[in-house]
Amino acid sequence: MTPAWRHLPRALRLETSSPWTPKTCPSLSLGAFWRSVTKLGLHTKPRMPPCDFTPERYQSMPYSRVLEVYREHLSPELVYFPEPLLLHQGHMQWLFDHEGNRYLDFFSGIVTVSVGHCHPKVNAVAQKQLGRLWHTSALFFHPPIHEYAEKLSALLPDPLKVIFLVNSGSEANDLAMLMARAHSKNTDIISFRGAYHGCSPYTIGLSNVGQFKMTLPGAVGCQSTMCPDVFRGPWGGSHCRDSPVQTIRKCSCAPGPTGGEGGTWFLCWLLSADCCHAEDQYIEQFKDTLSTCVGKSIAGFFAEPIQGVNGFVQYPKGFLKEAFQLVRERGGVCIADEVQTGFGRLGSHFWGFQTHGVLPDIVTMAKGIGNGFPMAAVVTTPEIAKSLAKCVLHFNTFGGNPMACAIGSAVLEVIKEEKLQENSQEVGTYLLLKLAKLQDEFEIIGDVRGKGLMIGIEMVKDKTSRQPLPREEVSQIHEDCRQMGLIVGRGGLFSQTFRIAPSLCITKPEADFAVDVFRAAVTQHMERRAK
Repeated sequence: MTPAWRHLPRALRLETSSPWTPKTCPSLSLGAFWRSVTKLGLHTKPRMPPCDFTPERYQSMPYSRVLEVYREHLSPELVYFPEPLLLHQGHMQWLFDHEGNRYLDFFSGIVTVSVGHCHPKVNAVAQKQLGRLWHTSALFFHPPIHEYAEKLSALLPDPLKVIFLVNSGSEANDLAMLMARAHSKNTDIISFRGAYHGCSPYTIGLSNVGQFKMTLPGAVGCQSTMCPDVFRGPWGGSHCRDSPVQTIRKCSCAPGPTGGEGGTWFLCWLLSADCCHAEDQYIEQFKDTLSTCVGKSIAGFFAEPIQGVNGFVQYPKGFLKEAFQLVRERGGVCIADEVQTGFGRLGSHFWGFQTHGVLPDIVTMAKGIGNGFPMAAVVTTPEIAKSLAKCVLHFNTFGGNPMACAIGSAVLEVIKEEKLQENSQEVGTYLLLKLAKLQDEFEIIGDVRGKGLMIGIEMVKDKTSRQPLPREEVSQIHEDCRQMGLIVGRGGLFSQTFRIAPSLCITKPEADFAVDVFRAAVTQHMERRAK
């Protein structure tokens, strides 16, 4: 069924830069028209910020045929919205569908489009390389590969200087698992419940989200441990997180710093780390896993600095630092999965592991590394790289191809030249604080959390029980946001959390629009509930 807002006269619709009149469905009667207007609460519909880009006219498959091809020939993957979006074109933080409707993209292709859709500089570099050389394989040298390796290694601390280029986050984490086992000569690898590290035959064992688990035997040697979630877990309070926004749960811990710059912030962070009682309790659970679920020696421990698929869950300050120490005492290596958190997204630091004051042995990265181009990397120490070489000759046909490396270099340059990490810190904090105020307005907003431009909004039945808002109700709010021109993601074990992770180029007016849309969508939902 076509959403009613598409029937509205153009003056009443969300503004769009489209040069043509979008396709419309059969007209409504005047009475039906105004009923649809009233139902959607037109007076609450926020005004979309302007956009100076004009999309091309859509001239491809009709929507009905796209649906037929999807049902008959494509894998049954997760698709958002009752009427899936048929996207046609993108420009920076904006997306346009096949009818010319414009959307503010606050999920960036699942936390992937880091510097903006079709960024002009990245586009130009890609087109230039496309005309020069697409592919060589690692058997031959080509300057963009080596230029990229030099740029990326400069952004990582010693001794993380050996780079393996691959094509996806799953591939990167697969390789990291192999490295950990080759170096430690052990098998067991630990990951958090709620973690997502990929869906390949190996990494599916590390991913602990129900819908991604198989009923058949999976990867051997993967063990899960309790996620130190200070909102939904058994322990947590109002001073636990490295975030401008804390949980609504109270505790007796002393408050610690949640911001600042450079060494001063880090020193304060170290001094306050031992104040968190929740961290102590979760570490005891981690120790219990080490004592009961794995051998005396282990291969490694995987951790996302902030959990992605699970709804942007943050851990207590100091937890990863102590957990890494315990893992190394067992002979294991520590792997930071930066697939979603890396490349300046968290604002205060370029890499998520830096926000925890830890130095991993292996770092995996993907998604934002190529702004949507298939690219990923594993970075490790010379010692671990040598251990892998003794066990296997690692080779990847497409990893580090000239196209990917040219684009990867352009992405790094744009992040630096346009100060996108700084923008993530400034606009992300601004957005986070505005969203946090909605908790006071709505009983069903249980938690607002995050750092930089990685923000989670967890929906609950009520703040006392913290039980997840039913999936169908969250879906209604999700759809209402879409109808008002805002695309956000979903996450959490019960799909109860909205994930906000736009490209790093967004502005404060766009952040204001997103907050206004979300407030309007939740208001509409509460009105439906009341009726």
